[in-house]
Amino acid sequence: MFPEVKERKAEIGVFGGSGLYNIEGATVLEEIKVETPFGMPSDLITIVEIAGKRVAFLPRHGRKHQYPPHKIPYKANIWAMKSLGVERILAPNAVGSLQRHIKPGDFVICDQFVDRTRHRDDTFFDGPITTHVSTADPYCPQLREIAIQACKDLGIPHHERGTVVVIEGPRFSTKAESRWFTQMGWEVINMTQYPEVVLAREAELCYVNISIVTDYDTGLVAEGEVEPVSAEEVMRNFAASIDKARALLVEMTKRIPPERTCQCGEALKHARVIV
Repeated sequence: MFPEVKERKAEIGVFGGSGLYNIEGATVLEEIKVETPFGMPSDLITIVEIAGKRVAFLPRHGRKHQYPPHKIPYKANIWAMKSLGVERILAPNAVGSLQRHIKPGDFVICDQFVDRTRHRDDTFFDGPITTHVSTADPYCPQLREIAIQACKDLGIPHHERGTVVVIEGPRFSTKAESRWFTQMGWEVINMTQYPEVVLAREAELCYVNISIVTDYDTGLVAEGEVEPVSAEEVMRNFAASIDKARALLVEMTKRIPPERTCQCGEALKHARVIV
């Protein structure tokens, strides 16, 4: 299913979220065009060097933000990273807050997701071997701990866990939908976490989500506390957090050890049904 890595171009991958199209300060080594069985990735992949480590950077929406959430080539993006030898994925993205105590400017290191998408191609395994990958704990525990500690040391306001509910998009939620998500106790809302995280698990990659809160979602509008979210507000507030996001990515890259201590690399070990 997945390609044999003939030459390891990078060990860490980054999917840049809305407004995060590069990592300033990193040494650019080369740009690579990767073709996959699932079409082209969102853009060229830039190989950069950070603290002596090779990092593959790919803006998930494309450099011109040409791919809306429901049209991102998720399978091509993951396959491309795998083909370059990447084993760890750092995945920042813009999110809306569903809870009052999670404020714009905060970061959330998510530990769970809820999928509310409908039309996405969300698995590499369509047969003939049936494969059921576990996503009980979808995010890499080793990378999550590194992210949490780096946030603490950098003084970034953050929440050590949270559930992200992923909606189809590209529209934002109605007040009724958002109020429901809030009442369920979920922390943040986004349009791109699924199926990216699941495809990474199927590819046996470590994956961590860094949710960057840009707004309060529409549910709180019903209580007269905030204005309905807009795309302009999301981009403006995300831009205000860009420097913190870049600093966190650099710090995490420095701290990631050579060896993986998690089980992400064995996700397929007991997942296949063979008779």
